[in-house]
Amino acid sequence: MSLRERRMLTQKRLKELLHYDPDTGIFTWIVSRGTRVKVGEVAGYTSPEGYVIIGVRGKQYKAHRLAFLYMEGYFPEHDVDHKKGVLHDNRWNSIRHSTHLCNMQNQAIYSSNTSGFTGVSWYSRNGMWVARSTLRGEKVHLGYYVDKLDAALAKLTWEVNCEQWTCNIRSNLVKAIKTAWPEFNNKCLGETK
Repeated sequence: MSLRERRMLTQKRLKELLHYDPDTGIFTWIVSRGTRVKVGEVAGYTSPEGYVIIGVRGKQYKAHRLAFLYMEGYFPEHDVDHKKGVLHDNRWNSIRHSTHLCNMQNQAIYSSNTSGFTGVSWYSRNGMWVARSTLRGEKVHLGYYVDKLDAALAKLTWEVNCEQWTCNIRSNLVKAIKTAWPEFNNKCLGETK
């Protein structure tokens, strides 16, 4: 057995060191690690980006990936998506194995966003709102609009009608639109689902 194989973290070794509560998403230590860590203490810290990071056997792991190792016995081949966009929420029902594309489609709205809608921004050159999206690394221009709500509806309509846009639950965009337009419902988009 090589040094690398001996150092690989397994489900068995993880369960010897840490307890994961799938209802809270919190890892706690089962073993004491000298004077720094005591049995029962919450493991890890929150990174500036918002992820919970846990150091195990000299390596830093994101807690949502450790949750998969703990529960399923493997590290996901691709990304782990936080369904609601809350990066420190590692409850088992709040995360899912996903492709990178799905994970990117489900991103939360950026803090620098001024419209309140994902994919909608102010285009000062022509004094209008622009709707955009990205699909498989390609930027998709969805038009210019006088009203930002019209731009948001254009983005949502594109998502609903785009066969490749299958992963995003669209909850953030729909929630923002419903806040701005209380009469909104899925029939407004011609959806029957």
